[in-house]
Amino acid sequence: MNRKHADRELSAAHLLELAEARRLLETPGIAVKASNLLGRPIEAGIGLLPAGWRDKVADATRQALMGAMNGALRTMDRGAAAGAAAPGWHKLAATLSGAAGGAFGLPALLIELPVSTTIMCRSIADIARGEGESLDDPAARLACIEVFALGGKGPGDDAAETGYFAVRAALARAVSDAAQFLATHAAASEGAPALLRLVGLVAARFHVQVSEKVAAQAVPVIGAAGGALINLMFIDHYQDVSRGHFTVRRLERLYGADVVRRAYDGLGQAR
Repeated sequence: MNRKHADRELSAAHLLELAEARRLLETPGIAVKASNLLGRPIEAGIGLLPAGWRDKVADATRQALMGAMNGALRTMDRGAAAGAAAPGWHKLAATLSGAAGGAFGLPALLIELPVSTTIMCRSIADIARGEGESLDDPAARLACIEVFALGGKGPGDDAAETGYFAVRAALARAVSDAAQFLATHAAASEGAPALLRLVGLVAARFHVQVSEKVAAQAVPVIGAAGGALINLMFIDHYQDVSRGHFTVRRLERLYGADVVRRAYDGLGQAR
């Protein structure tokens, strides 16, 4: 870790970057954004979904995350030099997959979810690399998966439990164990307890956002165009969260975690 600035206050420029990261990370979740987009609460779509749909979505979410870990991250060009992320084509791909999900209903959504999750994971990794992360590092690759647990708060959520650093703390042991496993194994094994535990914890949080996305796409007459728009909103949301997350990690590499955490908390108190 680069400790050049450790134990010092953040520079004015870095404090502005942290303030923007905090804004992105403490954003409302998908339910609020979808309701604003549709002009109505997404609860309108929940009543139209079949019995047992939550269990189906939960299973699909876990499988999508494991697939993203095995597929999207492994196929990224880890040796590429850091540079500005290019999120445009990921947004286009996610929009097209959302159009299919919106056109053909819940069965298509369950097929589309692993596709859109993999696309988002590649976009997250691209943003991570742009912020100086080395995708050769297992911890950096797992930080990409961690983003799916940082989806933002719902209207009634307790900030003490869903704030950015609270979620990271809840995942810290599982991320560390999974990173140790990946450091000593050539490929991710779907049966590895360390990876299953991490995916389970992330999926429990990501499932909430996915369920709200599914409910939004179930609103009457949403159709293909609406499904595409919801998916565009979905990937745009996680790209924003990614930029915030990897900005914080970059600043932590410069100043140390404690210095950045104090500055982050201070920004909240100053509001």
